[in-house]
Amino acid sequence: MQHGPWIVRGLRAAGTTAALFFAGLSALARDIHPAPPASVIPNPNAVVPGRGSFTFDSATIVRIPAHDPGARSAADYFADLMGRSKRPTPIVSGGAITGQARPAITFHRRAGLGPEAYWLEVTPQGIIVSATGGAGLFYGAVTLWQLLTPAGGSVAVPAQIIRDAPAYPWRGLMLDSARHFQSAAFVRSLIDEMAMHKMNVLHWHLTDDQGWRLEIRKYPRLTAIGAWRTPATFSPREQPPADSYGGFYTQSEVRGIVAYAANRHVRIVPEIDMPGHAQAAIAAYPELGVPAPDRAPLAVSAKWGVHSHLFNLEPATFAFLEDVLDEVMELFPSNCIHIGGDEAVKNEWQESATVQARARALGIKDADALQAHFTREIGRYLTAHGRRLIGWDEILRPGLSKDAIVMSWHGAAGAHAAAARGNDTILSPWPKFYFDNRQSSLATEAPGRLHIVSLEDVYRFEPRDPTLDQTAARHVLGIQANLWTEHMQTDDRVRWMAWPRAAAIAELGWSVPARRNWPDFLRRLVPMLGRYSALDLAFADSVFAVAAQVSPGIDHATVTLSNQASSGEIRYSLDGRDPVSNSTPYAEPLNVPLGTEIRAATFVQSVRVSQVWARRLDDSAFARRDSHDLELCSNGIGLLLEPAKGSASRGAPLAVDIMNPCWIYRGVDLDRPRSVTAAVAPLPFNYEIGADAAKIRVGDARTAEGELEIHVDGCDTAAVAALPLASAAAHGEVTRLPPVSLPRRPGRHDLCVRFARPRLDPLWALDWLEVGE
Repeated sequence: MQHGPWIVRGLRAAGTTAALFFAGLSALARDIHPAPPASVIPNPNAVVPGRGSFTFDSATIVRIPAHDPGARSAADYFADLMGRSKRPTPIVSGGAITGQARPAITFHRRAGLGPEAYWLEVTPQGIIVSATGGAGLFYGAVTLWQLLTPAGGSVAVPAQIIRDAPAYPWRGLMLDSARHFQSAAFVRSLIDEMAMHKMNVLHWHLTDDQGWRLEIRKYPRLTAIGAWRTPATFSPREQPPADSYGGFYTQSEVRGIVAYAANRHVRIVPEIDMPGHAQAAIAAYPELGVPAPDRAPLAVSAKWGVHSHLFNLEPATFAFLEDVLDEVMELFPSNCIHIGGDEAVKNEWQESATVQARARALGIKDADALQAHFTREIGRYLTAHGRRLIGWDEILRPGLSKDAIVMSWHGAAGAHAAAARGNDTILSPWPKFYFDNRQSSLATEAPGRLHIVSLEDVYRFEPRDPTLDQTAARHVLGIQANLWTEHMQTDDRVRWMAWPRAAAIAELGWSVPARRNWPDFLRRLVPMLGRYSALDLAFADSVFAVAAQVSPGIDHATVTLSNQASSGEIRYSLDGRDPVSNSTPYAEPLNVPLGTEIRAATFVQSVRVSQVWARRLDDSAFARRDSHDLELCSNGIGLLLEPAKGSASRGAPLAVDIMNPCWIYRGVDLDRPRSVTAAVAPLPFNYEIGADAAKIRVGDARTAEGELEIHVDGCDTAAVAALPLASAAAHGEVTRLPPVSLPRRPGRHDLCVRFARPRLDPLWALDWLEVGE
């Protein structure tokens, strides 16, 4: 597998390779042999140790009952996982399961367990995986795979009995394929990754303003037009690109994906957004939208944000949606169909004479009540066809059917209200379960929101609501994390944002509270990362990645190292070579001579579990600070963005508040002559933020393309220098501006760096700022 630029970039900067990093994790085999039960994620809910151990080797066979397709499927998946993990692949043999002369792994049925429960019994004579349902056998196979990996060759598994069942029936992950289209192969791989964590629901976001991804045979323009748009990096001021961007899933592909998921006990819940997030559909069939005679025909949107175009409420539009849902229900056997229902900006409804006439005919006076009517009509249709409506918590309005399921994203409040009302509900709260938020403040993070949601933040969320009584609590079906892909343009970036945070979601949904413990999860995560490595699964190392604070002195620098988890052992080198397991351990801040190159990484059980952080401690390194090193003046809508062309100095996305592109450079000594040099990038202002756009400061430029202003001791002071942006605007990529001198002042001062610009587009971002002599 080719790893995405986020990991290649960091490893290249550290002077190593992705192959070495993942090979190091695979070396866990030497450190966890024999494999302990505690290496399993999610943590089993009951483990009783026994005496002795069972030795698994290349001669071990797997026995299953004859004529049991569920047992065959689970055993085959186990054998396949072992092979893909580069471990001995056992032979699966059907037939009698008693009286075997040699030790074996046996799958068989046991009455009286729950549909997803399993028992796993390890004795010196063999291993027995038993369950009532096929899902239980499958999850027993997953646990067994984890017990036997990542160690290679023969493995002695300690004798034990595991009795296990999930805490919640809904353990989900949402994939947004509307903003950025992923291949069918990637969707299958994500399903497989979920299954090996005992996650059982893929919520598939298939339609939005930026794309319609599902073939509907009765309405071919939904994909012929609605599945394609200009790239999100295209600026209206540029020449349109020759090729559009997008894609869609044929019905044949969807059937294959659904079958693939079912074989791994993952249910796919499709989302067809309505009444909002409908611009792609309206672009394909304009008659579905609210009439606006003076408006140009809509195109599929290339903008990020909340759009204002809704389906209208005419009978023909409901007939269209029912036709679409007929084909959706034919493709997806899930008993739930997600209709979105979120962020429906109702200006068009309120301003349309046609919609208001329809409202009067229905006896409805309020725009929110209109949406409630819309939801009820769609819900009745789904109920008549044996399906349940599910929607985001905006659907929780008077008149909502008790059969509807509410997915709460506005914190946990929506889930509480729904459960208390008697509706089933799922917890999917922003920001902790929104995986478009970055995982750390390090420059190695992938593009996305600047808000930090760490692995620990996710893990420490408690799904239980102690204020609900037992009856209401039973309506909480489980939890779900969301992969919104506005800024995830590659498969590996989706994986970086998902793993290992989704492993924490898996444990929250499966393990009872008494079996959840953050330090213990970190300990079990290390061998799980080894499994990811063996499977060539890209993942984020954010929790173990080394962070450094460097304070320069006259002839030396003070370096303070840490990692997010405060776990593992940081080791460092000063000879230009990568640290290894016996390199010097970091214990306290280091005083290092100027000119030294320091490299550091985190190790657990002698295995490196992070990329290598590296920095040469010289004057140029101290003088230059990139957008990650600087402070944002504000964080109205903070994002990590990539330039449309060119590349940033460290290959990292640029940190910018799109509401106020402004940064603070602290503690500049102005006692002596100083000059400032900056690299800047024009980014397309592709953001649908409604009335908030009027709050952005523009129109204060003194030249046609604007300037980068330097202020001292506050952004409201008069600018002491300005760097014209004309040359950078002409290049359209990361551009180094000519240096400008700063006036001398006694002492140290903070510099405020902000853009004066004539218009919203482009959005200017700072790559780096250097203060020199």
